Amino acid sequence: MGLLPFGLFILLFLIAPTMKIVLGAFQTPEGGFTLENLRGLFTPSILSSYWISIKISVASSLLGCLIGFLMAAAVVLGGLPRAIRAPLLTFSGVASNFAGVPLAFAFLATLGPLGLLTVFLKTHFGINLRAMGFNILSFWGLTITYLFFQIPLMILIITPALDGLRREWREAAECLGATATQYWRMVALPILFPSILGTFALLFANAFGAVATAIALTGSSLNIVPIMLFAQIRGDVLGNPHLGYAMAMGMIIVTAIANILYIWLRMRSERWLK
Repeated sequence: MGLLPFGLFILLFLIAPTMKIVLGAFQTPEGGFTLENLRGLFTPSILSSYWISIKISVASSLLGCLIGFLMAAAVVLGGLPRAIRAPLLTFSGVASNFAGVPLAFAFLATLGPLGLLTVFLKTHFGINLRAMGFNILSFWGLTITYLFFQIPLMILIITPALDGLRREWREAAECLGATATQYWRMVALPILFPSILGTFALLFANAFGAVATAIALTGSSLNIVPIMLFAQIRGDVLGNPHLGYAMAMGMIIVTAIANILYIWLRMRSERWLK
């Protein structure tokens, strides 16, 4: 009985919408069966939008994994004061869920054409970010924005894995004459690699499925899947909701593969960290 509300919530807001998307991807506006919506996914504009979304997801995931791992390692293994750990994890828990319109507005107000940092650098140091080619409404602008929640998510996930590295392993390596570099290359990183790769897959799915932040930040200036999907299902005369269902089904498949990979790698890493 205690699980019934949760099960009902999952049914209404996860399973039912997913089934509607899958069924709608194979239907005509009149309700008949068709494969034309799936063929539409292979048009140049939609393929380009998927490719741009994949590149943004990969870039933000790689940078998020690298920066987040270094920050977590500095706190757990780097000898920093333990008082830093609790605030960092608390902030990471909040920031990893901070997205959508508020995040887009925050970055526009900071790094937009008239943003605080943009104007400050131009006024006091003569650095014109626009003249240097940086635009918040571009590939790298959206990637940097995604890092605000990608880095904290990496910190939250990789910190328990770093805690699982036993001191005895380092001591045994040192007794055998291994240097710090050899310990990390031959002991620590092989053990952590499934966790790191699994977290990368999770961060990829997190970025690939981000909708509200991308739409609020870039509008129609960047041709990525969530924006193309929104244009198809919003209901104007140029939209094709069933093509939008097919695009959404493609996104579900991509994110499902990434999440399955994360779960599998997570299970492999836990065998070493128990």
